[in-house]
Amino acid sequence: MDSLVDRLRDDVLSGRYPPGSYLPPERELAAGYAVTRTSLKHAIVRLAQAGLLETRHGVGTRVRDYERLGGPELLPMLVHTAGPAWMREIFEVRREVGAQVAAKAAEHGTSEHRDRLRELAALLRDAGDADAAQLTECEIHRVIAGATGNRVYGFLVNSLLNAYLKVRERFTHAFADPAAAADRIAPLVGALCAGDPARARGAAEAYFAETEAIMLKGPERSG
Repeated sequence: MDSLVDRLRDDVLSGRYPPGSYLPPERELAAGYAVTRTSLKHAIVRLAQAGLLETRHGVGTRVRDYERLGGPELLPMLVHTAGPAWMREIFEVRREVGAQVAAKAAEHGTSEHRDRLRELAALLRDAGDADAAQLTECEIHRVIAGATGNRVYGFLVNSLLNAYLKVRERFTHAFADPAAAADRIAPLVGALCAGDPARARGAAEAYFAETEAIMLKGPERSG
């Protein structure tokens, strides 16, 4: 079932079935994917729940204009299918939203948030491998979002992280040296713990720009 959902989703997002178009009749579509109509119906329901399709009784199943009507919950799917084009846009939003989130976190963060950031920064530095370092850095960003005191910022950061985590193996090289990764984020953690919004914003902008450059260069040139 998951493989059918993935195939149908990829065909929608790749433009085989463009927004506004109707999918072929179920019997024809099921035959094309070599599945039963029951399996196809389940896959359509799941993609409708995800916001990609809409079924009209007696009319058929239409592809929604997901770029106009969709929300950030679609980002992991889009990244999985369309990859690089969407990742560049995600990085752009990551820089801009991340700077604002950092400033708010510095202003509203509690002592518990600051203690947790210090703890995670130490775990990042001592991470046993790139995978652990990468996941620890993601947790740092979740804590920063939580420190804003604004749950909407938390949802935005979660959406960006969920999209990133879908393809995170492409960027593991940026964490091959956990100590270096810790050094990159240290000015941001320091500004947050100092409660300095302006300094935190500047540190976040510098951090996101530097990490983006490393991630996009790829492993063969990141060192």
